[in-house]
Amino acid sequence: MNAAIRTQVASAVQACEEKKGEDIRILEMDKNSSAFTDYFVICSGKNPRQIQAIADEVELRLKRGGVPANQVEGYNQADWILLDYVDFVVHIFSEVARKFYDLERLWKSARKVTLEDLEKKTPRAKKTKSSSVLTERKSSSRQRSSTKSTIRSGASRRRRKSST
Repeated sequence: MNAAIRTQVASAVQACEEKKGEDIRILEMDKNSSAFTDYFVICSGKNPRQIQAIADEVELRLKRGGVPANQVEGYNQADWILLDYVDFVVHIFSEVARKFYDLERLWKSARKVTLEDLEKKTPRAKKTKSSSVLTERKSSSRQRSSTKSTIRSGASRRRRKSST
């Protein structure tokens, strides 16, 4: 995995730890699965305020590092907050919601990773033109699929308006 992504995931985990997030797990998604991201960071909070505080700290740290969240879901309800950073997703659950959704079981094919594993230096592979093109294509295809869903939802709204 990309060293920059591992560093960002480690930063998100440290933010969760700082705000006393509980049972923090890092899952490296299997390349052969239908996963839409590389990593999941999963943790729990005791109450809505703590859950929001954890989310705020993760967002603040990563934004300072130049990585704004692509999407934030569930912040107001604070039962399950999802912070989407494209290459990784941070899930912050209430204890009840975490047991109910049980993402660790759902994604059991994912490899469990520790913070130490993320911080280990990996030997640098030579960057070839084809690998940078592949990364660029991966990122642009994710962006296109997001744009497509936005366009589709706008078109369906226009059709509903015009039929009334």
